[in-house]
Amino acid sequence: MDWTTELGDQLNWHWANQLRPRLEGLSDAEYFWEPVEGCWSVRPDASGRYVMDFIRPEPTPPPVTTIAWRMCHIIGPVLAARNARYFGGAAFDADTFACPAHASAALSRLDEQYTIWKSGVAALDDAGLSSPARERFFEATLAALILHINRETIHHAAEIGLLRDLFRDLHQGQQRVQLASTIKR
Repeated sequence: MDWTTELGDQLNWHWANQLRPRLEGLSDAEYFWEPVEGCWSVRPDASGRYVMDFIRPEPTPPPVTTIAWRMCHIIGPVLAARNARYFGGAAFDADTFACPAHASAALSRLDEQYTIWKSGVAALDDAGLSSPARERFFEATLAALILHINRETIHHAAEIGLLRDLFRDLHQGQQRVQLASTIKR
């Protein structure tokens, strides 16, 4: 069995057939939409740099997060951090990570980080897959870390898809109500 291909295909199929197609046409309104009060999102700090809302320890239950937060989580701590550590990507520091301020920029950065991840995983041989992951709280092989990162990406992608569905349906519902009230006049 070619484990490198299997590990790559797990995320590659999802990326090509579900995640990336579901993100086409993402607007800034959807990107920053807060479906409930108290959402974690991406906001400008005092310097104007966009950062993710976050506190440690994380509250129980954790707050609902926006599409912007979820995309930035995938772009930065999930992919860019691992791309830097394992696949020659640019250095990543969670404390200085600047989140994209627009949906189009987020999509571009997501594509960039995914491309590095995909190429890095595809370049691994059996020895690379069996090597220890150099993670602070993750003592396993690089193959196990790849499975974890793939699951994390797919998990947040599904949440993003649901938020897009809710945004679309709520706004179409408002349009239907407005249209119905216009017809009755």
